[in-house]
Amino acid sequence: MAKIIIFTDLDGSLLHPKTYSFDEARPALKLIREKGIPLVLCSSKTRAEMEVYRERLDNSHPFICENGGGIFIPKSYFESVGWAVPTISSGEYETIVLGSPYQEIRKAFLELKLELNAKVKSFGDMTEREVAAISGLTEEEATLAKQREFGEPFIFEGKTDETFLKAIEERGLHWTQGRFFHIMGENDKGKAVKILKHLYGKAFGEVITIGLGDGFNDLPMLKEVDHPVLIPKEDGSYDSRVDLPNLTKAKRIGPSGWNEEVLLAIKRLTTSR
Repeated sequence: MAKIIIFTDLDGSLLHPKTYSFDEARPALKLIREKGIPLVLCSSKTRAEMEVYRERLDNSHPFICENGGGIFIPKSYFESVGWAVPTISSGEYETIVLGSPYQEIRKAFLELKLELNAKVKSFGDMTEREVAAISGLTEEEATLAKQREFGEPFIFEGKTDETFLKAIEERGLHWTQGRFFHIMGENDKGKAVKILKHLYGKAFGEVITIGLGDGFNDLPMLKEVDHPVLIPKEDGSYDSRVDLPNLTKAKRIGPSGWNEEVLLAIKRLTTSR
C-alpha cells in the first residue's frame, strides 16, 4: 500500500492570506495526524518562521524553507535511509543546502539595484516595522522574517520592472514570486520536493504525493507531485502562470480550500486501493 505524503505551501494556502490562521484546516490536519501522513511544510518563509509554525501545528516532519533554499530533516527521521545528497549535521537537524548564501544574494541585489537605478526595496533595506506594515505580520514575526539564509524578498516601488528581473537572470541568479518577489540562487521548491520524495520512497517504498500551493513560486513543487492542488487568491482568482494538465483547483481560499481538498484527496486515495 503506497504511503501518502503531503507537501504544502503556508501563506495563502494552509495559512489564511490575511490572518495567517489555520483554524479552518483543523479537520484535515486531524485526519492527517490520525492516518500518520507526513505533512511537509514548503514555504518562502525563513527557518525561524517555520519553526514557530511547526510548533503551532505540532509538526515533527522535515520542512523546506525559503523556496527550496534549505531542507531541514529532524535527526534520526530517515535513520535507515542513505542520503540522496550530502547533509550538514547541526543542532536538531540534518540539513540539505540547495540555495546560495544570503550574503551573496544580498550583495548581488544591492549591486543590481545601484547599476540599474532600480526602484526596488528588499527586506534587508527595511526595518521590522516596515516589513510588518507590508506583510501583515507583527513586528516580532517580521524579525523572524528578516532572518534570511538563502534569498531576499523584495518589492517594486511602482510597477514591476522587467529589466531588473531580466538582470537577475543574466547575473546567473533566479527570481520567483509569492506574496513578494524573491531573488535567490538555483534552488526552487521542486528540487527540494524531489529530494524528499526520493528519501520517503527509500523509507516506505511506493509513495503518492499531494501538493498544495497558491502562487507562481509553488509551480515547481506542484510539478513534482502526483496530485497538485492550486488554492485561489483572496479575491477568488487563480495564478494563471500555474497551469498543469492534472491540476485541481480548490473552490475556497486559504485554509478552507486547503481543508476541503485534502479531505477529498485522502478519501479518494484511501478508498481507491
